[in-house]
Amino acid sequence: MTNDWQPSCNVEALQLRAAMLHEIRAYFYAQNVLEVETPILCHSIGTDPYLDFFATTMGNVELYLQTSPEFSMKRLLAAGSGSIYQITKSFRQGESGRYHNPEFTLLEWYRIGFDLQALMDDAEGLLVPLLAKMGFLRTTQRLSYVDVFEKYTGLNPLEFSLPKYQQVAEDFGLYDAHNVCANDHSLWLDFLFSLCVQKKLVKNQLCMIYNYPACLPSLARLNKENNLLVDRVELFINGVEIANGYFELTDAGEQEARFEQEILQREKNKAFAVEKDRRLLAALKSGLADCSGIAIGLDRLLMVLGKKEKIDDVLSFSISNA
Repeated sequence: MTNDWQPSCNVEALQLRAAMLHEIRAYFYAQNVLEVETPILCHSIGTDPYLDFFATTMGNVELYLQTSPEFSMKRLLAAGSGSIYQITKSFRQGESGRYHNPEFTLLEWYRIGFDLQALMDDAEGLLVPLLAKMGFLRTTQRLSYVDVFEKYTGLNPLEFSLPKYQQVAEDFGLYDAHNVCANDHSLWLDFLFSLCVQKKLVKNQLCMIYNYPACLPSLARLNKENNLLVDRVELFINGVEIANGYFELTDAGEQEARFEQEILQREKNKAFAVEKDRRLLAALKSGLADCSGIAIGLDRLLMVLGKKEKIDDVLSFSISNA
């Protein structure tokens, strides 16, 4: 007799999740942010060169389980929804481990008229009270990517020198770095940040890293004061990344150019071929007001709140016994 019918987590974790979701909805209700729901199964999928996805068919039409609700939510914004949020399931192929499950829960929200600093204030307003109830500090640390990267690696993340990056990796004992990153500046930054910087971030409080190098743009717009940076922020608690946010790109031409660059990178990576999301591009062409948005992995946040070691400990059923 096996026990694979049993939940992955205990009742306490289920209760903590319910309480967390209640607090989130109460916060946005008080802020007059509209809760919405968008499709999980869509005709298009994102072009991120390092994400894989689940696909299915309906007749002869290919459909995709969404890795994020971002594109659909931006179409709502362009249609005049005002500020919105959503709690939804998302899916990413091949992601399973201590911090990953192929099916996971995202909180994603967008605030009309907010720049990056206002978005960071908003995230702090939501998260700090939640963390404080679980014994975390109420203070929040905000650090620029350039400053924190240089502090812990000695490298300027805005200037790429392969010999210098490789030497730092070897100093940290990361002798396989060149095999992983080759000559790709963005891969080197992600590699060194995750292994040399992230674990050194302040403990027991919310840490926000903002203004990323322009070679790590995702869907953020270029910084007005320095075009070597983009208005992007990531949130960390105890060295665990829980969120990614942007002062959103609203220019349809720039968005299409980034789609094309990512599609070329996917081809180089020998990843599954994808096409541009024409519906999103049409929405941006119709006009999207200045806004900022952020996505929080709620399962990871629950790991932190519940002081759990792995994501399975906060899921009712992990992929191994779903």
